[in-house]
Amino acid sequence: MKQTASIISTYSADVMGVCSALFELGGMTIMHDASGCNSTYTTHEETRWYDMDSRVYISGISEIEAIMGDDEKLIGDIEDAASELHPAFIAIAGTPIPTMVGFDFEAVAEVIEMRTGIPTFGFPTTGMNTYIHGASMALGGIAERFVEAPEEDPEPLEGRKLRVNILGLTPLDFSVNGQDGSIVRWLEDEGFEVVSRWAMGSTLDEIRRSAQADVNLVVSAAGYGAARVLFERFGMPYAIGVPAGNELPGLLADLIRIKVQEFRNDGQNSATFESREISIDSGVFLDGSTGRDGSTYEQGFAAVIGEGVSSLSIASSIEMECGIPAKVLCATECPEDILRECDRMTPDEDDIIPELHGAAYVIADPLYKPIVPQGAKFIPLPSEAFSGRIYRDEIPDLIKDFNWLIQQL
Repeated sequence: MKQTASIISTYSADVMGVCSALFELGGMTIMHDASGCNSTYTTHEETRWYDMDSRVYISGISEIEAIMGDDEKLIGDIEDAASELHPAFIAIAGTPIPTMVGFDFEAVAEVIEMRTGIPTFGFPTTGMNTYIHGASMALGGIAERFVEAPEEDPEPLEGRKLRVNILGLTPLDFSVNGQDGSIVRWLEDEGFEVVSRWAMGSTLDEIRRSAQADVNLVVSAAGYGAARVLFERFGMPYAIGVPAGNELPGLLADLIRIKVQEFRNDGQNSATFESREISIDSGVFLDGSTGRDGSTYEQGFAAVIGEGVSSLSIASSIEMECGIPAKVLCATECPEDILRECDRMTPDEDDIIPELHGAAYVIADPLYKPIVPQGAKFIPLPSEAFSGRIYRDEIPDLIKDFNWLIQQL
């Protein structure tokens, strides 16, 4: 039965993705739900909860309020809290209960903004999608409402560093083990200047200045919504990929430089959307189980299960550095057209299991192990978004040390 997980776990829900994306930005986020979601989020899915303050609340909707539709109580409670806390913005995110009764998030957000004068978002999350859907929606909203147009034309590219925003940088994909800092150091070592980090390590004021950058680097699908909005508003090109590996980071850096230069040369009105988007593809497909040199791999392939952007980057590096065909089983929402012919969208347990047939290696969160076929070597790669805090101490920094993974193949 689709959308039922009888063996493995499930990913963090979209409402949690909203909270994670907005956690550091000085706003006030309200989960519209009866009770329970807030404690689940803070206990299992928010690694920053005990180290920094953030205003994440739950509405505590009652059964009678859900049935009778007493929206005024929610609006009044939010007004009272906002008058005391003075948040930079207000965000209301949904769960299954308001979804079932047809709660109008955008209309309620409009009323709250009119009464408080504080920018307010209504994100119609349902609790039925993954964190990627909610985080992408939330960061897209920030890009729409808060990023300011540059006061003057960008300086010529010649004689200065290319400026980069990092989009989709959340603990649900990168934990708090230093991977965010490793990505920043990689960019700086490659001669780029980091303008903002969406949304670990940057304030809302820094994110406001994101339009000063030349290009966006989308390191997880959570950043795709913001990338699309910044492209539509300012014509900013964006790259998609994680610098995980020994060869791939250099290729990604070169692609960023080339594409930015191509965009500047072509001009804003003549370049197509596709030409501005850069995705990582090593050019190795599983068709006929052949490698880069056309040889046949009898030992099978490596299956990488997880979020699409990071999984595709890992799979590409495995193919380039180990000569092992690798395919991505994307278990979350994913940007359009970045997956290769060999890759699959596998949102449900029943979608994943058949795709593992013939795999020599399976690289995934430890909670996937029960569905790994016999004969395949399982390589645990924990994900905060899938197993929460259980394996937090075992999450590697693949940007700094990809050889950890290579040694296990």
